Amino acid sequence: MADQKVKAQKPEGQKKPLGHGVQLVTITEKNETQRIDNFLLNACKGVPKSKIYRVIRKGDVRINKKRCKPETKLQLGDIVRVPPMHTTNRVNGQVKVSDSLSQALKDSVLYEDNQLLVINKPSGLSVHGGSGVNLGLIEALRTKYPEHQFLELVHRLDRDTSGAVLIAKSRPALKALHAQFRDDTVNKIYHLAVFGKWPKHKVMVDAPLRKNELKSGERMVVVSADGKPSQTKFSILNRSDKFTLVEAKPITGRTHQIRVHAAFSKHPIVGDVKYIQNLVEDQGGMEKARLMLHARAIEFDLPIKGGKMRRMRLEAEYDERYTQALEKMELL
Repeated sequence: MADQKVKAQKPEGQKKPLGHGVQLVTITEKNETQRIDNFLLNACKGVPKSKIYRVIRKGDVRINKKRCKPETKLQLGDIVRVPPMHTTNRVNGQVKVSDSLSQALKDSVLYEDNQLLVINKPSGLSVHGGSGVNLGLIEALRTKYPEHQFLELVHRLDRDTSGAVLIAKSRPALKALHAQFRDDTVNKIYHLAVFGKWPKHKVMVDAPLRKNELKSGERMVVVSADGKPSQTKFSILNRSDKFTLVEAKPITGRTHQIRVHAAFSKHPIVGDVKYIQNLVEDQGGMEKARLMLHARAIEFDLPIKGGKMRRMRLEAEYDERYTQALEKMELL
């Protein structure tokens, strides 16, 4: 099949969405400086993340006829070769979003303006589609807000973690917020219910973390001397006989950081089947609890007119399951 040369912004006359047949895409200002993996995840909506990375690794994706890496940034005028990729969870070329999910997202909006959308993400919903996941938060939002040509995750939460997630509605907003994350000027506050009585003196966990892949293929994060520096501040919010409600403020932003630091402290998070392991003999009737980790609040600077910034603090309420679990543990 001959390659088809199209514009990244899908101009009038383009018949096939990206990922259907080999196509050559010319990068416009809309996608300039964007990473190639993020560009493909957005352009080939519905294609699992694992497949995007696989075709990049195989060299099927080319930039100006050269192989690339997922982190390669696009430049104005680049020609990107996009191979055929089968999409999932689509009806008539569109991502299918259930009525219940659509309503849940509508009810979960914490803030919205022309630059930013903030969602109180439900537990159990991935932030994006990927391996074994057909539909994530960002794909659902792009379907729900078809009038917005640009919607990108600013940061991520684990699938089973609930709470505040920032979604940029423009590239300048995305770049400004990414810069704040890099400069550690974004404050993220989490609430977690842990097993046992968290010690009053334990206000900081400083333990380096390293990603580790088991023989089964499962990925775990472990405390290791050769890991990346990782620090989390902890404070006690409430206690009962067998549980503690704790507030966590991550200083660094490593994968599974709060979960691993809690387990490393011998007080794993309730419902965290990945990291409880053999640390808890008696789960106090909470064996089937959801992951009791919630992104309670986030503080950041929102760009406004004239190059100025407005400090924002947004809080995400607990969902019903989280609240019920806290009541059962006598933490509310």
